[in-house]
Amino acid sequence: MSAPTRDIAVMVDGVVLRCRVDGPEGAPWIAFSNSLMTDLSLWDRQAASFSGRYRVLRYDQRGHGGSSVPDADCRFDRLVGDLEALFDHFDIPRAAVAGVSMGGVTALGFAARCPERVAGVAVCDCQGGSTAAGAAAWDERIALARAGGMAALVEPTVRRWFTPASVEAGGPGVASVRRMIGATPLDGLVRGARALQHYDFRDCPAALRCPALFLAGAEDGALPDALRGMAEAAPDAVFTAVPGAGHLPNVERPAAFDAALAGLLDRAFPDGVP
Repeated sequence: MSAPTRDIAVMVDGVVLRCRVDGPEGAPWIAFSNSLMTDLSLWDRQAASFSGRYRVLRYDQRGHGGSSVPDADCRFDRLVGDLEALFDHFDIPRAAVAGVSMGGVTALGFAARCPERVAGVAVCDCQGGSTAAGAAAWDERIALARAGGMAALVEPTVRRWFTPASVEAGGPGVASVRRMIGATPLDGLVRGARALQHYDFRDCPAALRCPALFLAGAEDGALPDALRGMAEAAPDAVFTAVPGAGHLPNVERPAAFDAALAGLLDRAFPDGVP
């Protein structure tokens, strides 16, 4: 039976991580990892869609949402380690893992580090490694937030992450992301941005040992081409571009995103068992 959803605080490496678990006990697990400047509510639609059949873990990456802000800057080794620690805490032997943006990098790194614990991985709207141009852009955004607070990043980020049509139409998804960006602690932004400035997982797709989905919003700049290339390098991967979506296709076009994710889950759990 499913228990009512509640926040669960898990201490990892001196940082409290806020988690939620939905879905029936004994069902196959799927874990979701959020992007920079968002929290676990980014996955509300997916939790509702999949918790009838799967045990769903969501959590706030350190420095975000209800998780505490670490004293030092992060690297992805630490962010991947957080997810590994949560698997240990919730006694998850094996799961599908999905992440978008910073969470997509986390999911990819986790699948490479812990292949025996990953039944399938969805890597969404991210790159395989940092670039000098990307690192410089994060320095500019950090400077903007330090000068004007997180409110100064809300509209530029929303307009970068969503298609113009979605920004114009508004709606609850866009409003929710605005709220999440504005509520992110400044130091939480900095910690995550430092990880995004310095990582290289370009060799990870070729090393994957599970079914993989590489997915991008079709209007997310250069990322569809980057993710297509990652899918081509992986042994058992599908690439999907979600039409009419930018950087957060799970929010902007949830039905299309959920359909692609369901296809991965069918491949990850062909017999419906963990």
